[in-house]
Amino acid sequence: MPPMTSRERILAAVRHQPLDRFPTDIWAVPETWRKLREHFEVEDDLEVYDRLAIDGIMGISPAYHGPVIQGPDSSLRYDEWGFGYAPQEYAGGVYEEQVYFPLKHAESVADLQKFPWPSPDDYDYPGLPEQAARHPNRAILCGYWAVFYWHNRLRGLEASLMDGLVEPAITRYLVERVSEFFAEYHRRCFEAARGLVHLTQVTDDFGSQNGLMISPRIFDTFYRASLQQAIDLAHSYGILVFHHDDGDNRRLIPRLVEMGIEVLNPIQWRCGNWDLAELKASYGARLCFHGGVDNQETLPFGTPDEVRAEVRRLKATLGADGTGLIIAPCHNIQAITPVENILALYEEAAQ
Repeated sequence: MPPMTSRERILAAVRHQPLDRFPTDIWAVPETWRKLREHFEVEDDLEVYDRLAIDGIMGISPAYHGPVIQGPDSSLRYDEWGFGYAPQEYAGGVYEEQVYFPLKHAESVADLQKFPWPSPDDYDYPGLPEQAARHPNRAILCGYWAVFYWHNRLRGLEASLMDGLVEPAITRYLVERVSEFFAEYHRRCFEAARGLVHLTQVTDDFGSQNGLMISPRIFDTFYRASLQQAIDLAHSYGILVFHHDDGDNRRLIPRLVEMGIEVLNPIQWRCGNWDLAELKASYGARLCFHGGVDNQETLPFGTPDEVRAEVRRLKATLGADGTGLIIAPCHNIQAITPVENILALYEEAAQ
């Protein structure tokens, strides 16, 4: 088979077509990107992609030019949703974490109605084609529909997990308002970049280290219709659906497949008790698996040989039929990860 471009390789894997080799992708924290640039003595992250032969899925998004909702603490950075962020130190680096949740203390639908919800009008959609043109041979992803996650971010995790049980009216209204915004925002994105976008994220973090954060019944009652709306919208534009879902989300996979997702990420198999061969046998005809290289133990604490062995295991299980697999870390590569392990990941993936 003649060599494929990165875009061809990614899309062939998603569509379960023959490959010249398994495609690859990368997610990493800024500190890891800095270490890789220093290792290769380059200045641009795209040069790292090229040095490691990473195919990649490139994200584009419209710039925001509307008002920012200011919260009570002037030391925080706020965005158009009123989410407040502060830098949090961790081993080897700094994360900007959300620490302020603008609707945390809402007690009624009336409180939610007073909230200054952002408008889809305040984004630069015409700039999307130019962004896509910067990556002529790579797959392009646009959009991020995550209604449960936005519920978490508006209300705080504890309140959002309780809302479906004790505040159903608040939950329904919040999901409706967020979905209305997402629907119009994504429609405008897809119109502005019609024919240029290959994938979109219809995504959420339903899984925890062991099991789901909400029951399948709560998912069906409050969130499923919104995600189905997102999937149907993407498909109406010929766009493939990439579903990111951290942790042990196995109980929801049958529903997500039924709803029409095409890519499942990140396959955090250390969360719960995953049988990767069974996962491929059950869903491999309908799903492309993205990720799988463990980021809790193997990448940060394993040896290069252990990383290589894990990549080979993914090929033998999730890629058993020679397609339907995009090899990548199962989340952002952390700052404590040795460069040698990152090199081993991509060198073995290319074999």
